Amino acid sequence: MSVSVHSMTVEPFIQMLGNLSNILDKAAAHAEAKKIEAGVLEGLRLTPDMFTLARQIMLTCDFAKNSCARLAGLEPPRFEDTEKTLAELQARIAKTVDYLKTLTPAQLEGAEQRHIVLPLRTRTLEMDGLPFIQKWTVPNFYFHMTTTYALLRGVGVDIGKQDFLGGY
Repeated sequence: MSVSVHSMTVEPFIQMLGNLSNILDKAAAHAEAKKIEAGVLEGLRLTPDMFTLARQIMLTCDFAKNSCARLAGLEPPRFEDTEKTLAELQARIAKTVDYLKTLTPAQLEGAEQRHIVLPLRTRTLEMDGLPFIQKWTVPNFYFHMTTTYALLRGVGVDIGKQDFLGGY
């Protein structure tokens, strides 16, 4: 049995982004029930030197769309990072899922061997597709998604492991 790059990236990212959307629905309901002012949840952070909840969600989306685009040999779509509300973050998740759904298994065939060059702020990351998936894409996606979950859970949003996993 072989495992495709599409099944290791696009498919689980779409599912997990759906779970993230459901978690944000619960966060919005929590904010409404507790009369939490707009912007409070979006501005949560674990420590002053970490990104806010809003930025964690943006990065979760970015690691999914940007990495999958690069693996397909495409230029990633650019999102402006202007979302400030839970509703706007929900729209970003939906836009990311819509983009991921355009990527076919055929576009990702052989991507495990494709050489990926990723310019970062302080350096350029270069590696082949499989290590890019294993050591960069998947860990970063789940880091930012998990941080989002932890921030919301930490302030009392009624979410649990099944919300994160999606009810397996």
